[in-house]
Amino acid sequence: MGTGDILIHINEELNEDRIHELEQDLGRDPGIFCACMNEKTRHLLVVDYDPVEIKPSGIVHSIRDRGLHAQMIGL
Repeated sequence: MGTGDILIHINEELNEDRIHELEQDLGRDPGIFCACMNEKTRHLLVVDYDPVEIKPSGIVHSIRDRGLHAQMIGL
């Protein structure tokens, strides 16, 4: 089984509670192993995922479905 990671830019300024909520929620999505936002780069989210189960575009759509503006900026 291979893994992938994606770097996502989120436009909104999220507070600490919202960041942790987003990380936990994404971690429960099928095919996503974990999501982590760095304290110093609060607009950048790294997501580790199973490329067999979910595509990067699906991860971006999942974030957008949560009411956030997100763009993939790296694989």
